[in-house]
This record gives sequence, C-alpha cells and structure tokens, in this order.
Amino acid sequence: MNYQDYPQQEPLSAVAQAYHERLQQLGEGIEGIEEAYGDDIYQRVLVFPAQEPDGTVLIAFHGGGWTNGYKEWMSFMAPALTTQGITLVSGGYRLAPANVFPVGLQDCAAVVNWTYNNVSRFGGDPNKLFVSGHSAGGHYAALLAVDQVDGALTQTAALKGCAPISGVYRFGEGAGMAVRPRFLGPAEQGNEEAASPLLHVKEGLCPFFISWGENDFTHLKTQAEEMAAALAASGVLVQTLELPGCDHFAAHHAAGEAGGAWVQNLRRFMDTVLENAPTER
Repeated sequence: MNYQDYPQQEPLSAVAQAYHERLQQLGEGIEGIEEAYGDDIYQRVLVFPAQEPDGTVLIAFHGGGWTNGYKEWMSFMAPALTTQGITLVSGGYRLAPANVFPVGLQDCAAVVNWTYNNVSRFGGDPNKLFVSGHSAGGHYAALLAVDQVDGALTQTAALKGCAPISGVYRFGEGAGMAVRPRFLGPAEQGNEEAASPLLHVKEGLCPFFISWGENDFTHLKTQAEEMAAALAASGVLVQTLELPGCDHFAAHHAAGEAGGAWVQNLRRFMDTVLENAPTER
C-alpha cells in the first residue's frame, strides 16, 4: 500500500512533515507482507520476517499524535531487527478525530490478537511477543501492557515485554501537555484516567524497557521517569535508556540503527526476559 492510498489525514506541522518525509526516505525499498485484521484501511499490519528467525516478535505502533501516521512509518526499523532474528509486525490503527478512545487502543489489541494467531506463519513464536511504539504508538503499547484491555478476552496477556519509545504515560492535570489530545474524545467523557498507563501500574506486569531522547519534549522525559519509578516500586522489571543527542523524532530514528544503542539494548532486554520468563504469564 502506498501513502496516497489512505484517506487524507490531519494537516501536519512543518516539523511533523519533515519527520514524515524522513521516514519515507528511511523506509524506501523495505517491503513487508501486508495482512488485514479488520475491514478498515487502517486495520492492517505489515510483517517483516526475520532472516534467521529465533521466534522473537516485536509488534510496533506508529506515532502521529493519535490523529496522523501510518504503519509504513515503522518499516525502516525492520532491517536492524530482522538481522537480529526478530520478526517485526507493524500495526495500523484507526485515527482521531473520527475515532476516539478507546477505538485506537482496541485496534492495537486486535493487532496483538492477530499476531498471536498468525505470526507462526512467518517464523515467529506467539509465546515470544513484545510490544513497542513511538510517541502515541508508545502510549498504546504501554497501555496494552498495563491495562491489557481485558486480558481474559484478548491475547494482550501473552505479551512478554513492552518497549515504548518517547511514549505518553499520563493525561490530565499536571501531565505537562499544552493541548488536550483530541483522541480522548469530549472532556465530559473523562477518558484521561482510563487512557493513562501510569495510573494502571500494578504488580505482576510484564517487564518494560522505556526509552526517550536526551533532547525529547520535557514533559515526556518527566513522564517516562515517573513511569519507570512506578513500575520499579510495584516490583516490575524495568530498564531505561536515554538516547544521547536525540530529540523526539530522532529517538525514533535511532530504533532503526543496526548496532545502535536502542537495538542492542532491546535485544539484551528480550533475551533477559525470555530466559527468566515462566512458560505462561
């Protein structure tokens, strides 16, 4: 699928447009296998099988402020991961303002379900699923890992670990956000608490590997540190990585650098988790 096949999205700022163009450049020529998990054009995944798969799978969700973005934005990450034996699944989800919380989250949970049921066809092991994402995608990844969207009804309980990049962990008063995100829906619905991963931290969650850029948005750095502290206080294994010299967008670019700090630390995190994980969570 090409970018022009999608419906028109919200207008991008100059900075966001430059980010979009850079991701297009980085992902040029990197082709995944497209599959549908729903009827909407956004309800699709791209699968990038590992060259020599060891069964490990990373499910990744794009950013874009919950109103923009494409699953193709994550394509550039594939080469650095697939050479490590990791199968990458990039999941699309329906966007605001046409679709408000919890629609996007439910779509992300459906991506996990689809991956759990289908990834073995591509060399992945459904018992070795990790979830990640950048910015808004990192938020959804974290929320899946802590709230699990009723894990009794979905396969999010199968997640072995969560690796959000420059994610959002809290909304509402004191969150540091200048504008209330529109994906939350009307203010009277009060979705801030339900959508805040930080407010759902508890014992027994899967391990987290939380990263952000050294020059990231201040409120996101603060939130990431608060999230890590809350997880540690609840006895959840958590590792952190501040990416030197990276702003919010470069932190995502770093996730595609073969041999870079993020990929190396992710691989070690995955290995540690899988070595110590029980057969079933």
